[in-house]
Amino acid sequence: MNPQNKMRQIKIEKVTLNIGVGQPGENLEKAMKLLNKITSMKPIQTKTMKRIPTWGLRPNLAIGCKVTIRGKKAEELLSRLLKAIDNKLDSKKFDDTGNFSFGIKEYIDIPSVNYDIDIGIIGLETAVTLERAGYRVKKRKIKRSGIPSRHLITKEEAVDFIRNKFNVNILEEGEAAS
Repeated sequence: MNPQNKMRQIKIEKVTLNIGVGQPGENLEKAMKLLNKITSMKPIQTKTMKRIPTWGLRPNLAIGCKVTIRGKKAEELLSRLLKAIDNKLDSKKFDDTGNFSFGIKEYIDIPSVNYDIDIGIIGLETAVTLERAGYRVKKRKIKRSGIPSRHLITKEEAVDFIRNKFNVNILEEGEAAS
């Protein structure tokens, strides 16, 4: 397959930042303030769907927040987030369709984000969705169809894309992440 083919080029569809606090209140407000500080976008609250009495959860209870970034801003943010984890990713972080996710233990590791005494120390999760041109056919409203398996992004293609575009060191299974 021709690597110059525009239909085969991989791009970042979206980067989603997520913080789960487990209960509404002050911690949720701090998490929303943090996501706003990192992305300068307004986060939305994530709410529970089920009732779990032992955890004190009921439907429609806000227990976390998230923000989704797309386009050029997503690429810039992703490069900053990868620097927070020293440009190292474990190969187990990638799924079979090429998407990957990773966690950041403390937001102060992210370049250009300073410590805020009102927020304290909070970690966050990052999920990255990759796509190719033509993926719109699975989302459109009229004549929706699936994506052929030959056009899907494989784990190996996603690893190569991230390694080349963001200069990330991909650790294979068994390697120590020091």
